[in-house]
Amino acid sequence: MTTATTTAVPGHTAHRLWARSRGILLALLLLVIGGLTLAALQSGEQHGRLDPRSADRTGSRALAQLLAAHGVTTRVVTTADEAAAAAGPQTTLLVTTPDVLTADQLTDLRAATARTPGRTVLLAPGTASLELFAPGVQADPQISNAPRSPGCSLPAARRAGDVLLGGIRYTTSATTADRCYEAGGAPTLLRIPSAHPDRDTVLLGSADFLYNYRLADQGNASLALQLLGAHKHLVWYLPSVSDSSVTAPDAQPGFFGLLPAGWRWALFQLTLAAGCAALWRARRLGPLVPERLPVTVPAAETTEGHARLYAQAHARDRASAVLRTATRTRLAPLLGVPSAHAHDPDRILPAVRTHVAASLLASTDLQALLFGPTPADDKALVHLADQLDALENSIVSQERHAPREHPDR
Repeated sequence: MTTATTTAVPGHTAHRLWARSRGILLALLLLVIGGLTLAALQSGEQHGRLDPRSADRTGSRALAQLLAAHGVTTRVVTTADEAAAAAGPQTTLLVTTPDVLTADQLTDLRAATARTPGRTVLLAPGTASLELFAPGVQADPQISNAPRSPGCSLPAARRAGDVLLGGIRYTTSATTADRCYEAGGAPTLLRIPSAHPDRDTVLLGSADFLYNYRLADQGNASLALQLLGAHKHLVWYLPSVSDSSVTAPDAQPGFFGLLPAGWRWALFQLTLAAGCAALWRARRLGPLVPERLPVTVPAAETTEGHARLYAQAHARDRASAVLRTATRTRLAPLLGVPSAHAHDPDRILPAVRTHVAASLLASTDLQALLFGPTPADDKALVHLADQLDALENSIVSQERHAPREHPDR
């Protein structure tokens, strides 16, 4: 009895492992490359943004040097406690990103500066910052940066002339406020005098004109020097993730609270990528995977199993194609046709006609039999199999009874 045996080959096993895991490995490789690219971009031009010690395009070292040339000392702080302690009399406090501060930090800064002469400059403050430092001021939607004319009586703005401003716009009903550099009917620079003499708050909708590569355009340098150099001391507050000055000593942060903001975003991306990969692998049909059989299976049972699968799926097209292909493959060597041309109608059909019996040739359409359409039903499929068997048996019988020529001795 003919049997079919499946043997595990090391090369095939390695190929199967690679085929199963290459998708996941490729996804991980793309994720690592994307992470490295983002890290490289974030460590490039954005490093030291608005930092007076940075010479990058988006740093502010050029402005700090101009201020120093005019006798203004600049002190860089990174915590709310340092900023509140340094914001003494005759001092300008610049808060670069006020919206990242907590309500307690904003309250401490407001209390430290409210009763002393000086100036507070907020860059692009939002609703939370405005409620404490500029009550009654509303933040309007942002607008693109563009050179704009002063349009107000503020001396610093009139002397500076056109300045690159935009971003958030501010509206207020206070009659004593200076509204400068309007865009769409609302100012992008708003100066609000305080109840304390020699004290005011300046709101700037955008910080782009303070960058190193923007400072020399239009009147950007003039306006920056006048706003930040109004007093002899400048406290440049750069909020950082290490600022824990208002954290309660008994507070127990959770897992996500211990992660920096950048790592939280990376964790979200990893979770999303893992979910997409799981969905992709779960829905992937792919080719059939051969299974290593623990026992030897008779070839007849394998053939019968394939036939039942074809019948269950009504795959008459696949079954008829397999039958015709197998018949042509077996007939080719009997007819003297190379195996490479066994499925070429122009080569196999003439050879069959010369070897088939005349009676069978008259009653059979060889073109339709060997290369015809899919049978319409199961009965037609069975009839096709019988015709193919009859054709093959006729040719085999003729080959057996054909006289053989013996070489001369």
